[in-house]
Amino acid sequence: MRVTIHLECSQCRERNYSSRKNKRNNPERLEMMKFCPRCRRHTEHKETK
Repeated sequence: MRVTIHLECSQCRERNYSSRKNKRNNPERLEMMKFCPRCRRHTEHKETK
């Protein structure tokens, strides 16, 4: 049930990170603070399809 997801910066909309998650344990979309190289600061990154 583990799928690969991509994390997108909420400011510049660039997809910077990829990760894996278990859909059965975490059905909602993932959100976390990560460093964006394009913005050059920590911003909120959200899961995309």
